[in-house]
Amino acid sequence: MRYSPLDQINRSNIRDLRVAWTYHTGDKRDRPRTTIECTPVVADGLMYITTALINVCALDAASGKLVWRFDPFAGSPDYEATGAESIRGVNRGVTYWENGRDKRIFVTAGPRLVCLDARTGRPVAGFGNKGSVDLTKGLGKDISGMMYDVTSPGVVYKNLLILGSEVGEGPEPAAPGHVRAFDARTGEMVWIFHTIPEPGEVGHETWEGDTWKTTGGANDWGGLSLDEERGMVFLALGSAAFDFYGGQRPGQNLFANSVVALDAATGKRVWHYQIVHHDLWDRDLPCLPMLVTVNQEGRRVDAVAQVTKFSKVFVFDRETGKPIFPVEERAVPASDAEGEKAWPTQPFPLKPPPYTRQAFTEDQITNISPEAHAYISEIFKKVRGGDPYLPPSEQGTIVFPGFDGGTDWGGGSFDPATGWLYVNSSDQPWIVTLVRAKPGAGSPFAITGYNRFEDQDGYPAIKPPWGQLTAIDLNKGEMAWQVLLGEFKELTARGIPQTGTQNIGGSVVTAGGLLFIGATKDEKFRAFDKTNGKVLWEAQLEAGGYATACTYEVDGKQYVCITAGGGGKPRTKSGDAFVAFALP
Repeated sequence: MRYSPLDQINRSNIRDLRVAWTYHTGDKRDRPRTTIECTPVVADGLMYITTALINVCALDAASGKLVWRFDPFAGSPDYEATGAESIRGVNRGVTYWENGRDKRIFVTAGPRLVCLDARTGRPVAGFGNKGSVDLTKGLGKDISGMMYDVTSPGVVYKNLLILGSEVGEGPEPAAPGHVRAFDARTGEMVWIFHTIPEPGEVGHETWEGDTWKTTGGANDWGGLSLDEERGMVFLALGSAAFDFYGGQRPGQNLFANSVVALDAATGKRVWHYQIVHHDLWDRDLPCLPMLVTVNQEGRRVDAVAQVTKFSKVFVFDRETGKPIFPVEERAVPASDAEGEKAWPTQPFPLKPPPYTRQAFTEDQITNISPEAHAYISEIFKKVRGGDPYLPPSEQGTIVFPGFDGGTDWGGGSFDPATGWLYVNSSDQPWIVTLVRAKPGAGSPFAITGYNRFEDQDGYPAIKPPWGQLTAIDLNKGEMAWQVLLGEFKELTARGIPQTGTQNIGGSVVTAGGLLFIGATKDEKFRAFDKTNGKVLWEAQLEAGGYATACTYEVDGKQYVCITAGGGGKPRTKSGDAFVAFALP
């Protein structure tokens, strides 16, 4: 839920927060730009991190001094042949496991799961093949030549490590996104949940003919959540491939775009709820489901809250999957792309309200300057828009909220004391245009690319706000407050009111009455008053903090640490710093 009971740092003293230490990883690159999206893990006084090139480091959590460092790619044939920058990708951190004196760190390096001794950083020889497991095996399908890695750390249930994956999303053949559990001691696969159901499994009927065999995706790339007491693991699954054309995967396409609850010990489905039917807009569920407890009609209900790329919040009873607030199936536009059968309805939760605008209409064209307005107006006339479920087209279709949200992988945070959910979001439209694919391609259509809809200076095509932070009272299903998040100083210098910026990364809320978040293009790290959204403190980072912060205590002292890795989707300069703050 990204909540900390620590309160040494609080509203009364936050103004005194200072840099305690900084660790530079030394492996940032500018071409191509690297990023660091890692949330540190702290255990036994050590902080475990992953770097821009996915080295694993253990730092002294109080001083930031390096204890050990391990490069999981060093010596691998792929690394030697292609070079570090081309194969390492993005990694959001490690998973920690312990059983008595046996303490281990798990990290994924490309398609390999690597197990390290948490005290020394050395591979655990008895795990898999000399400390690693090939994740391309055991999927029930030959995925040679297909993309497969893991961007977000797994969860541990007893002696099981449960993992999602990142797979291809384009028109070419893609690997299936099945979720698996591995024995944390040996590396043996214990169970597999087919996110694209096979014959005889629930949901198989939502795939016509043999399309279940030829379709990939439906993967959990944004993280999983564990209810250890109930022995349940919760998945947030992405779209089936190809993201923008489903003519070759007709049907509702379970379990793509679904929240799925599994028995953590066996991988058996407990319940599911599909949030987007037959996705055509890359509306993956981008972040882990949040385990929350809400007050409903005088009783406490354990629930699961899922925030989305399209800025809607779905809240379900944790045990049954029944929506806490009503959800309506509403008719949505049909597709005119050859061979496409868009699903006729989509779910609309009646509460809470969406936390960003839901459509880009002509009256919303940017007004930051006459030149920008005229530039965008000309493009707007040539493409389709005005409905969040308008299917992709050869003419060009505005997708808003866009491919990165709304909310992306950073997700939200939750305060169990109040029942309030906090979520950051971006208002960034995109344009998707279908084009006829070359003969022999995996799909009759491809796209012209992931095209941000921006003015000639690179600002969003839509009127501000462009970035916001929202508090939602989940007890009532109502918005508590909403404030701007981020600033373009060059625009405020021109007399344009604060706009907010695109933001990537999440927040953490504390018992000290604070919410900490980086995420913004202005490369600042901020602390907000969680009751009203007022900024109480901010620090300028060396590069953008495009990750979720962590807070921890060592020897009675509370620290807050954020990654300053820059780069990534906000397209700012790269960095290589982990920065910890504390009181003097």
